[in-house]
Amino acid sequence: MLGRKSKALVGLDIRSSAVKVVQLHRSGGDYRVTAVGVEPLPVDSVIDSTVIDTGVVRDVVRRAFNRLNIKTREVAVALSGSGVIVKKLLLPPMTDEELQTSIQWEARQHIPFESRDVSLDYQVMGTSTSGLREASMKVLLVAAKKDRVEAYTSVVEQAGCIPVVLDLDALALQNAYELNYGVHDGEVEVLANAGASVINLNVVQGRQSLFTRDVAIGGNAYTEAIKKELDLDFEDAELLKKGVPVGGVTYEDADPVIQAVTQTLLQEVSKTLDFFRATVATDQLDRIVLSGGTSRIEGLSGALSDRFDTEVELFDPFRQVAADPGVLNDDQRMDLAPLVAVAMGLALRRASDR
Repeated sequence: MLGRKSKALVGLDIRSSAVKVVQLHRSGGDYRVTAVGVEPLPVDSVIDSTVIDTGVVRDVVRRAFNRLNIKTREVAVALSGSGVIVKKLLLPPMTDEELQTSIQWEARQHIPFESRDVSLDYQVMGTSTSGLREASMKVLLVAAKKDRVEAYTSVVEQAGCIPVVLDLDALALQNAYELNYGVHDGEVEVLANAGASVINLNVVQGRQSLFTRDVAIGGNAYTEAIKKELDLDFEDAELLKKGVPVGGVTYEDADPVIQAVTQTLLQEVSKTLDFFRATVATDQLDRIVLSGGTSRIEGLSGALSDRFDTEVELFDPFRQVAADPGVLNDDQRMDLAPLVAVAMGLALRRASDR
């Protein structure tokens, strides 16, 4: 959204549970990871994509850059959550100047926030034809609450970085997917990034994003349920969720709780995808591509496959991206792959991007 001279940026993904960082080097059409890491955040430092404890988040971002010895300070950052609205519009053909004027009026019709409280951006995505009607412009309209934007840019700047591009989680995920898996024309795919507090969904067909939505459930729902049902503190519940026995309590004790939360998660995703189907009038669903820390929940990918009767693939953001062994060995790759998909997409952005 902010443009400068064209140069590589560091992907900086600030989530509710951790800060994820990816730096890439590009040579021709090939990419190589030069730095990648995840720094945990204390609980409740970031809630619903809102920075709650600026000092803590600032220090964790600094620590991530220092530990990885990253000298570049220009970054691409992702936004999501209830303060961000994405609308896809069909508008009559018009010039760039006419669109700049028209988009303000369109925003007032489609965005449920006061215009003075939001930052707007848009991108023409192509044209659409229907029968004999005149071709329409497909426009992606994004509105982000100014206080959300200012909170993210402020904490990034306090950490000593320069926020050059603000992207959407779902669109960064799509960029990373296209790099690693290519474009599948005609197929409808759900890119699902399941984090600690939210699942970012992006339904794509070829290069076209058909539908984006954040589902307000994630890995923390499992932890909270285990904590409540088995009378554990948050840290022990988090370990047990990952299969680590604590205080004589085993994963088998937690399994019924985990399965119950998985069913709730499936219901929420189902409601969202039902809305998508009603919106675009299609039942086609060829594949779900799953990423995020919550993708490692035992049985989740199988449960998604059963519920939607489709293939579920775990997203590997390093599939077509090389890395020196000193930067990313096989064990680190396996550990980090579910976590850094959005950060990888952000690192693909350039300073000249809108």
